[in-house]
Amino acid sequence: MASAIIGTRTPRLTLGVPVYNGERHLPAALDALLAQTYEDFELVINDNGSTDGTQEIAREYAARDKRIRYYCNERNLGGSRNHQIIFDRARTELFRWSAADDLCAPETVQLCIEALDARPDAVLAYPKTGLIDDHGQMFEEYEDGLYLESPSASERFVQLYEHLRRCVPFYGVQRANVLRKTGGVRHYVGSDIVLLAELTLHGKFVQIPQRLFFRRMHAGASSAMDLLGLMRFYNPGREHKVFMMEWRHLWELWQVLARVPLSPMEKARVARLLLRRARQNRDRLAHEVWTAAGTVMKSLRPV
Repeated sequence: MASAIIGTRTPRLTLGVPVYNGERHLPAALDALLAQTYEDFELVINDNGSTDGTQEIAREYAARDKRIRYYCNERNLGGSRNHQIIFDRARTELFRWSAADDLCAPETVQLCIEALDARPDAVLAYPKTGLIDDHGQMFEEYEDGLYLESPSASERFVQLYEHLRRCVPFYGVQRANVLRKTGGVRHYVGSDIVLLAELTLHGKFVQIPQRLFFRRMHAGASSAMDLLGLMRFYNPGREHKVFMMEWRHLWELWQVLARVPLSPMEKARVARLLLRRARQNRDRLAHEVWTAAGTVMKSLRPV
């Protein structure tokens, strides 16, 4: 149940904060969002059944600011479902996911929205990023090496897949109507990568030249998890299920290609990229099949 209600007027932007056991960094993250120079937003916190002090912190903030809505899942549904649920609650023109442990400068939202207003051909705007440690100290001025402003959708797609390392564009301000046309955040490891790839086929990504987004790198962050930890994060309770990541991504990307509104020539270029990717990763694809077959055979052996 929500603990705060926004007025009848719909704001322009939703800031979505998915959180699970985030008591350590949640206050700083919320303070940074509430300090934005752009104020026409609602802030939706979706708690994934936290067992620490997250609920108390979120309710306290919601009681202080009418722009905040707080929801709590009865149990941990997994990080991917929590991200998608929070977007499904949004009814605004623009949307931004905001991690419960990251920080952003006060001008972040305003400059991203100004960039989108100036560029109707853009679907997402995000600033340059700094990497911070557990104590909030920046230790790296991160450069993602992405150029996603090509007029060619297939070129943007290639750029993303050849240069993406950390998914920092995922935390940019996005056009919600375009995001609703995609497959959203799905329940498998790396679905955020597939989502970004799909968005590049809908429009350009604009990078704000100022370094305004600060991604926190710490032991509890998803970026620090191994594959098993990521599977548990995305889909708790099913982390030991056979998962063929390269095959899943290829399958999902073919589904993306089938539904995006591109010219036949652009679709053909993306298809060639996917076929090239499959050839380049054929050893990994074969290894996934072999490993999955071994796991299934082992499960069928009598105890």
